[in-house]
Amino acid sequence: MSRILVTGAAGFIGSHTVELLLQEGHEVLGVDNFRTGREANLQTFLTHPRFRFLRGDVAEPGELASLSTGFRPDAIIHLAAMVSVPESIAHPAENHRLNFLATTLVADVALAAGARRIVFASSAAVYGTNDALPLSEDATCQPLSPYGEAKLQSEHHLLHAAREHGLTVRCQRYFNVFGPRQDPSSAYSGVISRFHDALTLGRTPTIHGDGEQTRDFIYVGDVARANLLAATMPRVQSGTANICTGHSVSLNQLLTAMAQAAGKTCQPLYGPARAGDIRQSLGSPARAKLELSFQPATSLDAGLATLFAR
Repeated sequence: MSRILVTGAAGFIGSHTVELLLQEGHEVLGVDNFRTGREANLQTFLTHPRFRFLRGDVAEPGELASLSTGFRPDAIIHLAAMVSVPESIAHPAENHRLNFLATTLVADVALAAGARRIVFASSAAVYGTNDALPLSEDATCQPLSPYGEAKLQSEHHLLHAAREHGLTVRCQRYFNVFGPRQDPSSAYSGVISRFHDALTLGRTPTIHGDGEQTRDFIYVGDVARANLLAATMPRVQSGTANICTGHSVSLNQLLTAMAQAAGKTCQPLYGPARAGDIRQSLGSPARAKLELSFQPATSLDAGLATLFAR
């Protein structure tokens, strides 16, 4: 059993990660300030004997150190972040605070508390526009947004800390994550949750751009398992890995599949493309398989069926 501190524990990915950690027998301290996380996401395990939740802002100097006093984590899974490309463009200073400075504070806490491993929620946004598909971790990184830039800076900072202090750092470059608990009411929500909301409520879905942009969608349960492996697998070395499926679909194809899963037909509205959006996205999952023994287990169709069965 390991003691694991999870920042952003009440979020979409965070809550699924905490739930799986508890199922696998670990002791978990969760921290969240409910900026985008929701208390409802914690309800199924809030009273679990091996889980403790504390409300706090990891981007405030000293706060995470104070909250985690006495816990002595073996690993920290750092998921707390500003989760939106458009928001990072509108508020670059806040993006820098939440997506880079907070990461430096997490690294400081790990060192002070004696944690030996950090798992960091990075993003495919670090690649920017790159035609060398599928993207490997060695591809050139040219972020198009402050969000992607802050994620890349955070990777560099953590991997430097790993070299200097003997930590193990795993930077998880998530592609497009979907599944239960993703909030469709947010203007920055994932496209699958927004399409699901529209189809369920009988509204017309909106696609930003022509719908031919492609994405590599990965189910949140698989992402949680990748986080578990990165935090607890013995003899893991520091590095980065794409957390993806190696398959992509266009948004037009996605909406057709979702309408079929919902037993409906629909014609979307098309709006202007969003600033900072990447046209084509497809990752190679080879390194995650090699270094973490990770392979996605849930297909897009199976994940969509789970969503519409709820």
